[in-house]
Amino acid sequence: MKRHMICVLGGTGFVGRHLANQLAAAGHRVRVPTRHRERHRDLLVLPTVEVVEANVHDPAELAGVLAGCDTAINLVAVLNEARRDQFRHVHVELPRKLGAAMREKNVGRLLHMSALNADARQGASRYLRSKGEGEDLAHSLAGTGIQVTSFRPSVIFGPDDHFFNKFAALLKLPGPLPLPCPDARFAPVFVGDVARAFVTALGNKTTFGQRYDLCGPRAYTMRQLVQYAAEVLGVKKTLIGLPDAVSRLQAAVMGHLPGKPFTRDNYDSMQVAAVCDGPFPAVFGFTPTAVEAVVPYYLGRSNQHAIFNAVRQEARHEY
Repeated sequence: MKRHMICVLGGTGFVGRHLANQLAAAGHRVRVPTRHRERHRDLLVLPTVEVVEANVHDPAELAGVLAGCDTAINLVAVLNEARRDQFRHVHVELPRKLGAAMREKNVGRLLHMSALNADARQGASRYLRSKGEGEDLAHSLAGTGIQVTSFRPSVIFGPDDHFFNKFAALLKLPGPLPLPCPDARFAPVFVGDVARAFVTALGNKTTFGQRYDLCGPRAYTMRQLVQYAAEVLGVKKTLIGLPDAVSRLQAAVMGHLPGKPFTRDNYDSMQVAAVCDGPFPAVFGFTPTAVEAVVPYYLGRSNQHAIFNAVRQEARHEY
């Protein structure tokens, strides 16, 4: 297997840390740009991972971190905007700058993280439209000789995620839990599987030019996922599913709170099911991991009863 020199933009994030570990384990050399190098000691200890300080939004610095690399991976994304134009700045303008820097430094391979339901024209939210535009822009680089593969995951779960861990924090609060968009549907995909798909695609020529939807083996409603998290935690909680009009109102209010825990754009994204039309892509050569096989071991790590219940629940399902 060919060993690559890979620059991973967004390598200090949730998916990026898992991907950097898998790339290093496979023998690849990895360069991870960040604005705060000393904050990422978990990456600094990996022998083939180089963590460098750089602002990837600056074209000159971006070109600098690509020097000597044969592959670039772009994982950079924001779920909520701190300012009105941030989606375009991150999801569209950064891929544009990356393409220019790759051409300057003769980097011929790009793996790009998009999102399920991303569509530049018909996306349900500003987030999904900007992700779609960035994905299309990435694939347009094929015309300049860059081999591009993009990945479109549903919501990603795993240790330190912002999905089940957010549910866990909310479930520990006193009183009933109001639940916006209780019937929104997701097929959560394990972070380790997403990283494995990237690593597998790296040198596989059949993946050039392809866009892959990535989902876990089962679809759930929002209500089912929160109920499952409560089971794992051993928490008894009344869930109050909010009707559509109230969900929109909650999004309008919470979008102005610090940290923007739930915004109107989040609400818009949830109006389309985050599930895949077909099975996990066979080209990657493995079956995706079930929620029930992983979540109890990080969400309920001190709750053996919850783990037993999760295993029993998993046995009820056929995948």
